[in-house]
Amino acid sequence: MSKPPVVLVTGAARRVGAVIVRRLHEAGCDVAIHYHRSADEARALADELDGIRAGSAATFAGALGEADVPARLVADVTARFGRLDGLVNNASSFYPTPIGSATPAQWDDLFAANARAPFFLSQAAAPALRASGGSIVNIVDIYAERPLAQHPIYSMAKAALGMLTLSLAKDLAPEVRVNAVAPGAILWPASGKPEEAAEALIAKTPLARKGEPADVAEAVRWLLLDAHYTTGQVVRVDGGRALNI
Repeated sequence: MSKPPVVLVTGAARRVGAVIVRRLHEAGCDVAIHYHRSADEARALADELDGIRAGSAATFAGALGEADVPARLVADVTARFGRLDGLVNNASSFYPTPIGSATPAQWDDLFAANARAPFFLSQAAAPALRASGGSIVNIVDIYAERPLAQHPIYSMAKAALGMLTLSLAKDLAPEVRVNAVAPGAILWPASGKPEEAAEALIAKTPLARKGEPADVAEAVRWLLLDAHYTTGQVVRVDGGRALNI
C-alpha cells in the first residue's frame, strides 16, 4: 500500500492555514503543521487530525525569519515522515507602512516573512520534492499585482513572492510544479486594516460577498494534488475582485 503524500504548511495553526491543513488531511495527506507562536492551537489541530487517522499530523515550531530555520524545518519534516510531497508557503506578515514613517526594520520583517522565507524553504525542500515529483503552492495576494494604499512594502514583498512562483516553476521543472493562490476578501486581517473598510471591498467584488477560507483551501488542494499539467500559474480566489481593484 502506497504511503500518503506529505505536505508541509507554514503558518498552519490558525485562520486560513488551519483550514488548508484540514482540507489536505481530508484529501488523504499527512500534514506537517508549522507554527511560530500559536503552539496550543497547532497541537490541538494535530491531536484532532491524529484522532481521525493516527500518525497523520505533526507540529513543527520555528521563526521563519531566522536564517537557519527553513532548512531545519524541512529536515525535521522529512525525518519525521520520511518524504515530502508538497510545500504550502502560507505564513505571512501584514501591516501598513506609510511613506514617511516606514522603517528598515519593517522592510526586513515584511520581506523576511513574505519572500525570503518562502525562497529558502523552497530551496531546502527542492531535493525531496524532486524525488517525489511534488509541488509547491505559494499564497500571494491580489495586491501583488496592484498595490494596496499605505502598504507599499507588503505589496512589494508579495509581488516578489509572485515572481518567485514563476521563477521556481521554470527552475524546478519538470519534476516539481510551482503555483500560487491569490485570495481576495476572505478573512479580515487580525491587524493593519480598519473593519469599516470591509464594505468598500465587497462593493468592488463582482460576486458581492466575501469568500471563505475553504475556497482558498480547495484551490490549494487542487493545485497540489490534481493540477498535473499546471505550473507557473497564479489562481485568483477573489470573487472577481481583480476586475475592479
